[in-house]
Amino acid sequence: MSTHNGRTVGLPRGLLRFLVLTMLREKPMSGTEIVEIIEKQTEGNWKPSPGSIYPLLAWLLNKGYTKELPKEQDGLKRYSYTTLGNKFLKEQLILAEDFQNKMEFLAPLLVRGLPIRINQNKFKEAKDAVGQLLKLFMELRHNMDQLSKEDSEEITTALKVCSKRIEKICDRMEKKSNLSR
Repeated sequence: MSTHNGRTVGLPRGLLRFLVLTMLREKPMSGTEIVEIIEKQTEGNWKPSPGSIYPLLAWLLNKGYTKELPKEQDGLKRYSYTTLGNKFLKEQLILAEDFQNKMEFLAPLLVRGLPIRINQNKFKEAKDAVGQLLKLFMELRHNMDQLSKEDSEEITTALKVCSKRIEKICDRMEKKSNLSR
């Protein structure tokens, strides 16, 4: 991911704050642990810098949203969630829901792609299918109460099968690319 003015480009403002509060709601953590979890969850695509994590942790502490716990044997400074942090997170969840709702109509469009590249037609049907899948997935999100356990398992199985098949194609393409070098 690229940066601009010290901020990771492409990430909504407040996302890191939201993620940190959500993580601290689960259990007390240090800045290092938070970075490691985000890096793992994003499969290495995003590793927040110490320059973004530690000022954020200090800000959350100063606002009373978190509290600092006594250092443990490993010497790490851990932070835990406070009642005030819970109230703030609830407000952030409302903003996150609003952002997610806005993205619902944009995501299929972005996946299908804007007509800025040459040779769009080669991949058009696949992108249309992904756009339709995203649209359906978001529709499911609005009707989660009606989703049975069996339906959920069937959806998960279908997506895993599809993902594995696409992964095999990507592996073949990578092998071809490596052979041509």
